[in-house]
Amino acid sequence: MINDHTHQSHPNIIKRLKRANGHLESVIGMMDQGKPCLELAQQLHAVEKAIQQAKRVLVQDHIEHCLDDAIGPLEPEQQRRVDEFKAIARYL
Repeated sequence: MINDHTHQSHPNIIKRLKRANGHLESVIGMMDQGKPCLELAQQLHAVEKAIQQAKRVLVQDHIEHCLDDAIGPLEPEQQRRVDEFKAIARYL
């Protein structure tokens, strides 16, 4: 079901999260098998990074596409400042 909160990036984010979920399930299996802690920590770090990246894409997409809709038409100087905000937000 598509609604106002569904963005073009969402299917890609869902794929990322499903991959991270599968990876997390693998790590749980590794723990059940008694794998070394270093290996577990490395794999958990990879899962964490995948989730962080999915969140980053979601937030950046929201800023990029929803901010303009929320504030409406702007004067050129105001638009420049909004564009600057969007650009700097990519570094978060």
